Amino acid sequence: MAKSKKRNLVIVESPAKARTLAGFLGSGYDVRASIGHVRDLPRSRLGVAVEEGFAPAYVVPREKREVVRKLKEAAQDADTVFLATDPDREGEAISWHLLQACLPDRQDADLDHRPYYRVVFHEVTPEAVRQAFSHPREIDMRLVDAQQARRVVDRLVGYKVSPVLWKKVRRGLSAGRVQSVALRMVVDREREIEAFVAREYWTIDARVSPADSKSPEEEFFTARLAGLAAGTRTKKLEIASTEESSGLVARLEKAAYRVAEVKRRTQPRRPSPPFTTSTLQQEASRRFGFSAKRTMAVAQQLYEGISFAPEAGSRSKKDGRRAGPAGGQVGLITYMRTDSTHVAETARAEARAYIGERFGAEFLPPAPRVYRRKVRGAQEAHEAIRPTSITREPPALRRSLTPDQFRLYSLVWQRMLASQMADALYDSLTIDVQATPSSGQDVYLFRATESVLRFAGYRQLYQESADDGSAEEEKRRLPALSSGQDLALLALQPEQHFTEPPPRYSEATLVRALEENGIGRPSTYAPILSTIQERGYVQREGRQLKPTDLGCVVNDMLVNHFPDIVNLGFTAAMEGELDDIARGEKTWQPVVERFYLPLEQALAQAAQAPRVEELTDERCEACGRPMVARWGRFGRFLACSGFPECKSTRPLPGEDQPETTDERCGLCDASMIVRNGRYGRFLACSRYPECKGTRPLQTKVGVACPRCRGDLIARRTRRGRTFYGCANYPQCRFVVWSRPLAEPCPDCGELLVAAGREQARCSSCSWRGAPPKPAVTEASPVASGSG
Repeated sequence: MAKSKKRNLVIVESPAKARTLAGFLGSGYDVRASIGHVRDLPRSRLGVAVEEGFAPAYVVPREKREVVRKLKEAAQDADTVFLATDPDREGEAISWHLLQACLPDRQDADLDHRPYYRVVFHEVTPEAVRQAFSHPREIDMRLVDAQQARRVVDRLVGYKVSPVLWKKVRRGLSAGRVQSVALRMVVDREREIEAFVAREYWTIDARVSPADSKSPEEEFFTARLAGLAAGTRTKKLEIASTEESSGLVARLEKAAYRVAEVKRRTQPRRPSPPFTTSTLQQEASRRFGFSAKRTMAVAQQLYEGISFAPEAGSRSKKDGRRAGPAGGQVGLITYMRTDSTHVAETARAEARAYIGERFGAEFLPPAPRVYRRKVRGAQEAHEAIRPTSITREPPALRRSLTPDQFRLYSLVWQRMLASQMADALYDSLTIDVQATPSSGQDVYLFRATESVLRFAGYRQLYQESADDGSAEEEKRRLPALSSGQDLALLALQPEQHFTEPPPRYSEATLVRALEENGIGRPSTYAPILSTIQERGYVQREGRQLKPTDLGCVVNDMLVNHFPDIVNLGFTAAMEGELDDIARGEKTWQPVVERFYLPLEQALAQAAQAPRVEELTDERCEACGRPMVARWGRFGRFLACSGFPECKSTRPLPGEDQPETTDERCGLCDASMIVRNGRYGRFLACSRYPECKGTRPLQTKVGVACPRCRGDLIARRTRRGRTFYGCANYPQCRFVVWSRPLAEPCPDCGELLVAAGREQARCSSCSWRGAPPKPAVTEASPVASGSG
């Protein structure tokens, strides 16, 4: 008997999310993935009809044609189509594009038998999905228009401004509306650091003890000079030189010391709210060194669904706690692109019940905590990033998660739970000490402070990291003192300091600065940081972001000729107008027009600007004319000022010398050197730009190919994923995705590859276990043939 066809088609964005939903919905639903957008502006042209109201000319990219064809066929066989893309502007736009490209016949309002619905859920759990499918809606064209406006404006900047950079700096450069502002922030900070002039200042600490102490060396404490006592106020005192410090120390050595005031109070500290996109990226960067891109990739996996064993994620009912799901696949966190700190009432109640049972009633505040963000445009209808169920404790999921997934899930779980816990309480003690010199009217005030944790509260579970990585210092406890008590001076400790320049941005602090200035939105922070680094405008040094020479040149070009594009206030206002479109308060075409008119004027002026080049004292060996320093694909070089009549070039003296190799260019037989490109290091001909020969730079892993005994080398796909293939490609096409190990399989003698933490598996048979010792260590990079 023929199988009955599925009557409902559900379209989501990713295959992982499709698998999770298919498990929830059952056999009556055919769940398919669009794998992101199915339509976009064309790559080969502007694709925006400026004279026709900025109408975008969307096309189906070649790589998506087969996806669209299959979705069309599935839609023809379905009675109902549910568009279940992500719950934000981008997801709404994808649903609209799916409707236009794959379901054109379903846009007719008269068709009653083949309708389509938009369903939205912020967590991939059975209950949330059931609720969404019980309350479908139409596509929200306000959100679609906001996304269209952003896409059109970004295309106008990218396709209009980038050619100017090609002509004035070098080919291949690109500009972006929001990325250029982020670049400016990094460049401006670097120039602040370069222009910084350190200023000397001194601090003076007094080491004192009670005057009647029998063991002053054991009962001493240290107080720092705070200033001059001026009635009930303290007048700040600046000590700017060695001479001032020495003179002050001489006066203070003859002063009488006594306790002026002892202040005690209880100081509460509230927990941080649950994560938003930006705060999650910041905390993951500070704690784990994750890039914003890495954080969002892992969060996406946790949101879309993780398979786990039946015993994972649920606790025994013997202790009275509600059990989690009995295995399967479910999303572990709510949607990870959000600027809201709002939490559903049911989630707050679940967290409070867990806290009461796990930690005790004293760790519960009197009422549930409700967080509200005072940020324009924040989507309070959305939720913060939180676990879909607080009962899915991280330790129970450890075996089901990768190390990155486990760390990020633990962070989200702890932060959410801590946000509903009681305040931490500190006993704060401040001792003011007056020093009265034997002569003169000035009375100096020293101050010592102490803060002792009395009740841990939320800190029993979670403590937010600091941007500078510093931790709270252990300080000597202050003795029991009373006002008016005389003190004995044991020693004065003057110390010289110098003011420090502002620190370079890290990814965490740059994301915070972007958010504070209203630049970008939750979906754009990670792409912004990735783009400015991939383009070679900014590089990471440790965790710090430093602009490259090229980044500084591009920034200066944009600041001089396109000041609005790189103006923080202008860009933030543009983001606000996009939010207005999403709320239905503005229409998108006039917003784009107001942006484009000044851009068009700036483009006309920039076209008249000279090329970015620097005249040097060098002379062309071919024609004797002066040489100029220009930017090329691999950095700066000398070119004849008579170009294009004379095309003579040579390396620029004083530039960093590239790493040389023994490899020869396959085109001209010149030596090859190591260069840095968008996708990492590679080999390039030393005669560039006369010869443009290049070759991949490959890394041997110290293991022979099991087929031809050639070297196995590490390579990267276009998307950055590492794989291992034979150096004799294309003659030998052996490839594995996991790192090869030197020791052979104990069962069959074939190649072993790494399989997770301290595990190995055979690439041929079913053997799996601890890798034999010794393991392979990676060798130095070497070059081999192209492939």
